Amino acid sequence: METTAAEVKRAALAHAASSPASDPNGSEILVRCLQAEGVKYLWGYPGGAVLYIYDALYKQDSIQHVLVRHEQAAVHAADGYARATGDVGVALVTSGPGVTNAITGIATAYMDSIPMVIITGQVPTPAIGLDAFQECDTVGITRPIVKHNFLVKDVRDLALTMKKAFHIARTGRPGPVVVDVPKDVSLKTAPFHYPETVEMRSYNPVKKGHGGQIRKAVQLLLQARRPYIYTGGGVILGNASAELRALADLLGFPCTNTLMGLGATAASDPKFLGMLGMHGTYEANMTMQNCDVLLAVGARFDDRVIGNPKHFASVERKIIHIDIDPSSISKRVKVDIPIVGDVKEVLLELTAQIREAQARPDAAALNAWWGQINEWRKRECLAYKPSTEVIKPQMVVEKLWQLTKDRDAYITSDVGQHQMWAAQFYRFEQPRRWINSGGLGTMGVGLPYAMGIKLAKPESDVFCITGEGSIQMCIQELSTCLQYKTPVKIVSLNNRYLGMVRQWQELDYEGRYSHSYMDALPDFVKLAEAYGHVGLKVEKPSDVEGALKEAIRLKDRTVFLDVRTDPTENVWPMVQAGKGISEMLLGSEDL
Repeated sequence: METTAAEVKRAALAHAASSPASDPNGSEILVRCLQAEGVKYLWGYPGGAVLYIYDALYKQDSIQHVLVRHEQAAVHAADGYARATGDVGVALVTSGPGVTNAITGIATAYMDSIPMVIITGQVPTPAIGLDAFQECDTVGITRPIVKHNFLVKDVRDLALTMKKAFHIARTGRPGPVVVDVPKDVSLKTAPFHYPETVEMRSYNPVKKGHGGQIRKAVQLLLQARRPYIYTGGGVILGNASAELRALADLLGFPCTNTLMGLGATAASDPKFLGMLGMHGTYEANMTMQNCDVLLAVGARFDDRVIGNPKHFASVERKIIHIDIDPSSISKRVKVDIPIVGDVKEVLLELTAQIREAQARPDAAALNAWWGQINEWRKRECLAYKPSTEVIKPQMVVEKLWQLTKDRDAYITSDVGQHQMWAAQFYRFEQPRRWINSGGLGTMGVGLPYAMGIKLAKPESDVFCITGEGSIQMCIQELSTCLQYKTPVKIVSLNNRYLGMVRQWQELDYEGRYSHSYMDALPDFVKLAEAYGHVGLKVEKPSDVEGALKEAIRLKDRTVFLDVRTDPTENVWPMVQAGKGISEMLLGSEDL
């Protein structure tokens, strides 16, 4: 009779439990550290330098390891898990090419301030620097794209290092931390002690905002005649959505979210003007440019949000900026009242002081301001021409929203036109439901993000809105979806172009479509079926709703929808590079 893998593992665990107690090796210490941190899932790919760690994982049952098909996807999946849950995501890769394959995922998480710990294998300590097989300078390579990194040279330092890594990753402005573990360190033994707390003299992020600065901010907000609340990913990461909504309701001020901040304000709230920036709404951008007092919370005034800083500075306004990271304040735009602190704490204090003041902004001025904003809203900048002949990508996203708005749904995206249409037309009511790569703009993240979320939220609907270009960058993870039973739904808006590249080439390069057309695409339906999933081709507008309903109905299957969309459709509004945010193109008629 054949022995199953599960029976072999049970026997190995029983043998380990009956063995005499002794000091654990570095790999066992590492696993115990992860268990102490409450880690449930670990995404990784084995290799020579981490085999002792994989052996230790084999001997335990509390952490589920997910075997991806490429190290980049391991980090992306851990990243998606972290974005949706707020927990620290954990990935494990081997040395050399394992590390270099993970670089894109690490940089993606760093740019969006996502709490992660990435454990990397390294050649044995005596071989470091000797160009050993599968060696690379992990600390040197990752230094610019991590919050911090460690090379553990002594097994006795491993537990404390892991404690520091998790502490750094999740506190202050979150970010990825790399722990590089040489193979000999993973084998040597040491007593195990995992500290309950850790103190680092050089790392003490501020939590409470300066009281005097908050009082100044209160005064300025109450004097505002044309106020605006502008929030970014920091509100999502700081779990401060409820506090933000309470403040906005108290003051009655208009609000906008960045791409990374969508869901912090409910899309159905009449005070919400939509996303701002390069592909933001006309009303959101015009309000940003013309306000007299701007409250910026957990946002960084990046180039995709305010366009040309000189143009933005051409209108005088007072700016209050709340951020956990002092280096983000006055980095691109000079602010008047900087407040360094945890956004949740600062918003609570700000709201409390406004309530105590028992004063309110000038109602007549605020009404006049809303009157102007409503005039801007009349432009209906997101309107598009529906068609019964060709599928409009905006319509697909709208249909998806209509079918899932009352369901427990998460939406991931890749990067490009489809990402912007998802941000514009899917109306997010709650934070952490919109998972995408904002800062680095990484193609290929959508499917691994969805896998990570589906493991964390098995009862939720998880949709990946992607394009035929992006999906092919990590399409091998369809195999992982099958093995680990993560039935995600992929909605590929297939326009046969690298759509955003084609749009820029149309507008800025006189229609020279250099290498942006996809000439040899696979049959995605057959490809999905080859991986053991369901594939559906959608070619008519009348078939879109039915296909989406079928994908939802097939609850326990991964479904790939190859939706053939209009190849000529562009994302509007659009602010061209070097322009100010109020210098928008609202459609081809503005060219």
